[in-house]
Amino acid sequence: MSAVPLPRALSERHEAMAMIAAEAERARSGSGGLVLLKGTTGSGRTALLEAVAEQAAVHGMWVLRARCSPGPVTPFAAVRQLFEDGPELACPTVEAPGDADSAAAVHRERAAWLWRALIEWTEEAPLFLAVDDVHLADPLSRGWLVEAARLVARLPVLLVATERSQYDVEPPEPGLAHALPPHLVRTLTLSPLGPAGAAELVRSVAGEVPSAAWVDEVVRAGAGNPLLLRALLDDLGAQGGDPGRAGTSAVPDTCAALYPGAYPAAVSWWLDSAGEATVDVARALAVVSAGRSDDDTADGDGDGDGDGDGAGDGGGYGGRRRGLHEEGDDAGLLADMTGADPARAHGWLTAMTGLGLLRPGPDGRPGYAHPLLRDAVVSGWSGARRKAVHGRAAEVMLRRGADAETVAGQLLRAPAPFGSWAADVLLDAAARAVRSDRGEDAAAFLRRALDEAMPPARRAAVLTELGSLEFAGGRSAAGLPRLAEAVEVADAPGDRTRSALALGTALAGRGEVRAAVGALRSLEERLSGRQDLARTLSSASALLSDHDPVVRREVYGRLRETAGRSPGLVGTAGQALLVRYEATAGLVSAQTAMDRVRGLLEAPADPLAESILLGASAAVALWADELDEAERLAGRGLAGRSPSLLHPVHALLPNVRADLAAARGDYAGLLAGPGARRALAAAAAGGAGPPVHASADILFALVETGRTEQAAALAEHGGPREASGSGELPRFLYARGHLRAAHGDPAGALDDFLECGRRQAERDVVSPVVTPWRTAAAECRLALGRPEEALALAREELRLATVWNTPRLVGRCLRVLGTATGGVRGLGLAEEAVGLLRDTPAETELIPALIAQGRQLVAAGDRTRARDPLREAAERAERIGAVRLRALAEHVLREGGARRAATPYTGPAALTDSERRIAELAAGGRTNAEIGELLHLARRTVETHLTNGYRKLGIRRRAELPAALDRLSAGGR
Repeated sequence: MSAVPLPRALSERHEAMAMIAAEAERARSGSGGLVLLKGTTGSGRTALLEAVAEQAAVHGMWVLRARCSPGPVTPFAAVRQLFEDGPELACPTVEAPGDADSAAAVHRERAAWLWRALIEWTEEAPLFLAVDDVHLADPLSRGWLVEAARLVARLPVLLVATERSQYDVEPPEPGLAHALPPHLVRTLTLSPLGPAGAAELVRSVAGEVPSAAWVDEVVRAGAGNPLLLRALLDDLGAQGGDPGRAGTSAVPDTCAALYPGAYPAAVSWWLDSAGEATVDVARALAVVSAGRSDDDTADGDGDGDGDGDGAGDGGGYGGRRRGLHEEGDDAGLLADMTGADPARAHGWLTAMTGLGLLRPGPDGRPGYAHPLLRDAVVSGWSGARRKAVHGRAAEVMLRRGADAETVAGQLLRAPAPFGSWAADVLLDAAARAVRSDRGEDAAAFLRRALDEAMPPARRAAVLTELGSLEFAGGRSAAGLPRLAEAVEVADAPGDRTRSALALGTALAGRGEVRAAVGALRSLEERLSGRQDLARTLSSASALLSDHDPVVRREVYGRLRETAGRSPGLVGTAGQALLVRYEATAGLVSAQTAMDRVRGLLEAPADPLAESILLGASAAVALWADELDEAERLAGRGLAGRSPSLLHPVHALLPNVRADLAAARGDYAGLLAGPGARRALAAAAAGGAGPPVHASADILFALVETGRTEQAAALAEHGGPREASGSGELPRFLYARGHLRAAHGDPAGALDDFLECGRRQAERDVVSPVVTPWRTAAAECRLALGRPEEALALAREELRLATVWNTPRLVGRCLRVLGTATGGVRGLGLAEEAVGLLRDTPAETELIPALIAQGRQLVAAGDRTRARDPLREAAERAERIGAVRLRALAEHVLREGGARRAATPYTGPAALTDSERRIAELAAGGRTNAEIGELLHLARRTVETHLTNGYRKLGIRRRAELPAALDRLSAGGR
């Protein structure tokens, strides 16, 4: 028979419709049969049954319907529904006797009456018997239908029944076709809608307004199940008045955002149809997968429980970085939690994944296809029940060998306090999160750990670490009270000192420097019997005072007075800070300062103050041009510092490392660091980042590498507030002045340099070891046509630099003074600067000195001699990526009549043929004399070629030639 038009909602059921139509055609000709439509809950069995019933009615068949339901029913209730619309009931009502034999006789009589009624109906027209949900039929009705299926082969009767067929945790009862031979039954199993069919169903309800992305999200939330899809669309339509209009916003993650709640009701029906064991497993999966991160499942499951805060991906039972790894763990975990058969639980996970209700995440672990679906599954449990299940999950995971973060993820949502082992697991998880640089996750674990019982010392440690993490994460309102509580809770002097150091660091970070120093001094007075701890607190106060010029003078005044009276009361860390102070105040030479800090480093140090000693010594070594030693000291200090605890040296050591990179011209390394990436991202977004010392070094690196737009954005948004008294501001002003000078704004740059000097003077920082602002201001005054003022500044800075007396600092001053002086005297000063700076490990000052020398030679008319220093400057600038200095060197070269270089200044391609040949012979073990004899060159010529080759290849010694030439060969000639 021809089919009636198929509704759009049944667009993927053409094959089933055609097969049933063929069976109906056979039934009308007298060859009846049974068609069994099987499918999962909500798969559209009922809708398909109604559609084929309508087809049958159109083609002249009597359609008799029965819909089965659970619960106690009278015998033959389902079959009697089929015939109750006729002129008379086929089976009279008879009360069944109490004994079994009599009851069986009555049932046989009723079955006979029903069969006769069927025969009578067929005399009127061919019959189409539609029985929905036959799996819910009473046993007598099922038996009658089975027998009918055996007998209708020669009757004009088509029996079409729908039957739920879904993998449940509890094994199902035998189906209707269980007792029938296969040739008597035509079985059709309805699959979930495919993506195209599901999308068509969504659009048939919502229209063409929603975006494709919205339709895809609805399809995922409905898992291709028509029941769930329609229910969700009803809710979304009720929200916006039109499902299509609702498609302009994202599908919510929680059922609380849905009204009137058709979707969670449909999910509840789907669960109830599966049985109690399946409900327990399904909800257990929903509970333990709560809080997984966005990339842990295909869609990014969120935690809609509202039963506790999560820690990133720590809440999932198989997270992005952790979880159980043995095969079958998912099923085993759920089985252990619910008491289910592990094999059946595994089968259920597999079946639900096949149906699209579950989806494997990147790690292969199953999770619900959409957060809304997960939330709907778990919403049938109260908050207390969910917490209990989280606790059960934690216990099972721990017993099964899951890692600490996985177990702790469940404890975050478990009832508290939970047990003696819970605190250990949570603290272990927090430590792992800290090592992975996930401070928010660690803080969540620590907050939960505080809900467990623990001794005062441990509680103080947890409060200190948590307060430190919260403060570092921008939650000072929460972090400061925790740190204050930690100081009071700690019962051991050492623990109390650690907590006080963190509290002082936090207060100073908020600009409350006097309060920070006061808190440390108060505890120092209470610990008078512990000189080591008192010395540590005193040193920390001095370090924190750098944030306020007035407090700094007071604290260092007391420290110097104490050291003069009784050095033992200051300790090695305090004495190192005094050396650092005297270096910046212009009171000591670099040699003397290094001798003193080296002696302090060899003396016994207070354990809690050792990092301060190392930080202060590293800063002094950096200023003294002992860059390698500064690197080692900073590394030692960082290795001994807990990354999760606030400490006064927290910023000093990373700042030393940033200054080291800037001094060496490692601009690429500076800009590749995480601090630079965060600062640049914040500046690009127009938001002010936290005031950090390294922002000045980053600004220098941006200027030198030619990234002027980013430098301007960072200077505008990424620096400290102008009103701040922090020691970070002068250095940032110095860096911003450098940017303005490079942009051709000497007046603006001069303002920055002079303000930098004023603020440094407030802090007793007179020496140019930190910010050589006088020479920078002198260059601006030269550009503005004020040479006398420039000379005065340059001479004063040279006087101060001579006190410190390092080649890098004195060489810079000689270079600027030579430029300001000019003439033969100026050229002599420039050449003296170059000679001094060749012995330093910092090329960043040698390159400007070479350019100044070349410029003076050009001005003196000696253009030929000018080319060598200018080309060397360009080579060195190219090697370290200093785009600005290379461009400046080339500009002066062109002024001197040199043509623009057609080849690079550095690298293998920059070697001349002679340089390459000599380098190859030297790498092969030949001496300079042997090379000269072999190539008929003077020994000095060989040495000159080798020196040029070293410089172009970026090496310093003969032993490095083979590796450099290997790179040359690999890169081609």
